[in-house]
Amino acid sequence: MSNPESANGIVANRVDFLLLYDVQDGNPNGDPDAGNSPRIDPETSQGLVSDVCLKRKVRDYVLRKHGEESAGYNVFVQHGHSLYSQQEKAFKDLKLKPEESSKDKVENARRWMCKNFYDVRAFGAVMSTKQFNCGQVRGPVQVTFSRSVDPIFPTEHGITRVAFTQESKQASTAGSTEMGRKHTIPYGLYVARGFVTPHFARPCEDGGTGFTSQDLELLWEAVTNMFEIDRSAARGAMAARRLYVFEHDNALGRCPAQKLFGLIERRLRRKPDVDVARHFEDYQTLPSAAELQAEVPEGVTVSEKIEG
Repeated sequence: MSNPESANGIVANRVDFLLLYDVQDGNPNGDPDAGNSPRIDPETSQGLVSDVCLKRKVRDYVLRKHGEESAGYNVFVQHGHSLYSQQEKAFKDLKLKPEESSKDKVENARRWMCKNFYDVRAFGAVMSTKQFNCGQVRGPVQVTFSRSVDPIFPTEHGITRVAFTQESKQASTAGSTEMGRKHTIPYGLYVARGFVTPHFARPCEDGGTGFTSQDLELLWEAVTNMFEIDRSAARGAMAARRLYVFEHDNALGRCPAQKLFGLIERRLRRKPDVDVARHFEDYQTLPSAAELQAEVPEGVTVSEKIEG
C-alpha cells in the first residue's frame, strides 16, 4: 500500500522502517575522538554508525539527483555553504531585514525553509540564529544510530606513499616514502531503525514541515542508492541489503515499532555452520514481506524496498 495522504499530498499515516546494510574491508563511520577508528560499543564491541552519517548520505543523494536550483529539493546542510548563507536566502526572497525577528516574520521564514529545502522538510533543523532567524523545525523522519549484529574487530593498517607532504619533510626524512595509518573492519552487518511521524509532516501553515508522499518516495530511493554514489576506498564495500517498511493505516499506528522490528531482528543470526561472518550470505535467510505480513497486526502493511 502507498501511504494515504491528505488532499494536499501530506503524509498522513505513521511509517516505521528497518534498514540492513553491510561493510566489507572498510570503515563505515570513523570516530574523530578515537583517531578516526570505527565507532564501537565498548561493552559489547558491536559497531556503531551515527544517524548523522546516514542522513548525510541521503542529503548527498538528493542534491546529486536534483541539484541546488531545483525548486523544493535544495539541501540546507551541505559542504561549502554556511547555514547563515542558506537562511539568508529566505530573508532575501521574502524581503525581510536580517535583524527582524518578530513571531510572524520568523514563522514566514520557517515556512520558506521547509518548502525549499528537502532535508529541513524531512529531518528538521535548528535555524534560530541571531541573524536570519528561521526558527526551529522538528522533522517527521528520524533515524537511530546503527548497530552491528555481531561484534566488529577493527584493524589498523600501516600504509605508505612515495609523495611527501612538504619539501622540508623530504629533506629530513630517511628513505623515499611517507607513512600513514588506515582503519578497517573485515565485515559488519548493521541495523538502522527509522520512523516517519505524520504529526510533524503536517502542512507548514499548521506548524509542520509539509512532508509529502512524493518526499517519502524520494527517501526510499535515496536510502536504497545512497551507498552507490558515496564510494570511497576508506569505506570499503558498503551495500544496502534490505529495507523493510511498515505502513500503519492511521497516524498513531497499530502497535509499537519495536514489536515490528523484532520480527526481523530476532532472525538476524549466523548460519549454524558459520563461526565468523564475512559475507551477507553467512546469515540465515530473512523473511519476505509476504511472510512478515502474516505476523503483523491488522492495519499494518509490510513492503520491501530492497528485495533479496
